[in-house]
Amino acid sequence: MNNTLMHIQDAPVIPVYYHDDIEQCIDVLKKCYNGGIRVFEFVNRGEYALENFKQLLAYKNEYLPALKLGIGTIKTAAQAETFAKIGAEFIVSPIINQDVARVASQYNLLWIPGCMTPTEIAKAEELGAQLVKLFPGDTLGPKFLKAISPLFKGLKFMPTGGVDTTEESIQSWRKAGVFSVGLGSKLFAAPIADEGNQWLEDRCARLLKWAKA
Repeated sequence: MNNTLMHIQDAPVIPVYYHDDIEQCIDVLKKCYNGGIRVFEFVNRGEYALENFKQLLAYKNEYLPALKLGIGTIKTAAQAETFAKIGAEFIVSPIINQDVARVASQYNLLWIPGCMTPTEIAKAEELGAQLVKLFPGDTLGPKFLKAISPLFKGLKFMPTGGVDTTEESIQSWRKAGVFSVGLGSKLFAAPIADEGNQWLEDRCARLLKWAKA
């Protein structure tokens, strides 16, 4: 099994995050790591994405060597190559792109493409994907995975978008057979009654506990 896949298997909750402020990015990365997260997806969605990713990698390499840090929202080969060259440890795409798959393979990186239909999943499988992102997860739902997974017995799945921070949501996806879950805005929404700086770390720990149950 791919080394990054092994990390995901051991810690099957993947935060999906972007912010312009590098200090906030580092703070979020630390809190997630302290909560047990070992695979983190930073997304290529803002003007500071490349520079912030470089700094996050440097911080991770020095202080959090057990963490796998990847880049998401990669839609072109040029984007994939840019981030692969600076040290991204996996690549996530919202779409299927043969050239992105080629770059990931060239750099020996796990490529996680986003799919919504059985035809797209079959195409991702043909291009060598081992883990497929079901996107958007709230549109597809666990019942979709239960219906199509027998068609793709060797493939692993991860919903993103639509996974909630509740035990019911995490376990419904896990019972449907997902390999891991990706969480974005719902993971990082502070509680109404702010619990202080500890809430994100505690939330990550709870989500991992439920995902491993």
